[in-house]
Amino acid sequence: SRPILDMSYSRHFLDFQGSSIPSSMKKLVVTKLSQNFREAVTLQRDSPVPLPGDGDLLVRNRFVGINASDINYSAGRYDASVKPPFDVGFEGVGEVVALGLSASADYTVGQAVAYVKAGSFAEYTVVPARQAVPLPSVKPEFLTLMVSGATAYLSLKELGDLSEGEKVLVTAAAGGTGQFAVQLAKKAKCHVIGTCSSDEKGGFLKSIGCDRTINYKTENVESVLRKDYPEGVDVVYESVGGKMFDLALNALAIKGRLIVIGFIAGYQNPTGLQPIKADLLPAKLLKKSASVRGFFLNHYLSDYKMALQHLLKMYERGDLVCEVDFGDMSPDGKFTGLESVFRAVDYMYMGKNIGKIVVELPHSVSSKL
Repeated sequence: SRPILDMSYSRHFLDFQGSSIPSSMKKLVVTKLSQNFREAVTLQRDSPVPLPGDGDLLVRNRFVGINASDINYSAGRYDASVKPPFDVGFEGVGEVVALGLSASADYTVGQAVAYVKAGSFAEYTVVPARQAVPLPSVKPEFLTLMVSGATAYLSLKELGDLSEGEKVLVTAAAGGTGQFAVQLAKKAKCHVIGTCSSDEKGGFLKSIGCDRTINYKTENVESVLRKDYPEGVDVVYESVGGKMFDLALNALAIKGRLIVIGFIAGYQNPTGLQPIKADLLPAKLLKKSASVRGFFLNHYLSDYKMALQHLLKMYERGDLVCEVDFGDMSPDGKFTGLESVFRAVDYMYMGKNIGKIVVELPHSVSSKL
């Protein structure tokens, strides 16, 4: 049966500037499960542009976000039942160019929206209207909040139990989610320590309020923590895994909380995980009445819209820096077009980015937004 579409206005089937929506598009598709993104993913150049159903929006993507977990998804680590081919990419910002009848109650053609949904690495994506987030304009800064900002906000709120004056260690602090963990911990009046891989990143971290930066390429993280924080740190926001996890665990204070939001050091490995010294974990936790807690955004979707609205208001008030990295400093320049998603993923795994990596998808029709 065909989906019910709003036939009352022909503009619902037109680009809002009057040029028709093409019948085919480019998109990235996982054609083989592999932790090597370039091996797993294929750029398809003539995929049909999908039709929105009754409650759906057709979004023309203008900016898409790169996440460390794109590799986990293309390696098949999240859901073993999903077999290739399947679409990839988790988040996008763009304009509504067509919509179904029910969706037209709340949205119009030309409206700026953001969304979190598998399949954003495409020129057009169908998004259920109830999952879309209306935006005042199409800006890449809004994209930083969708997964990265929400992950930092909800994990610290639900699991961090932050109190004024506590010491918070953020690993990979200059990255997409790290930048928000630093700022939100500072808003909670905590003392924030951030690890990073360059002096340039350290400078960025200081500019957003980080009290102590540790460049792990030139400083020994373990020695710095032992010397400067002999009593330990109260909360760790940990996204690296492997040896960094072990360091963070050993650095916990009495009643310390270690929040695991990822383990990027292991994502490109065939096994997926770098070993940690877990055999002593029970004894270490008991000795300090400490805890290790995992956070996966999908399990907190009931609070997601609340978190996003809060972050959007903070950004609009000027209370939140949303740093975007378009790859201008990467060897082949700015990440433009779906072809550059492969470079953007490589760039992230080389640890080069400051802030959230975003790819721009240019369109031949210039946008009014």
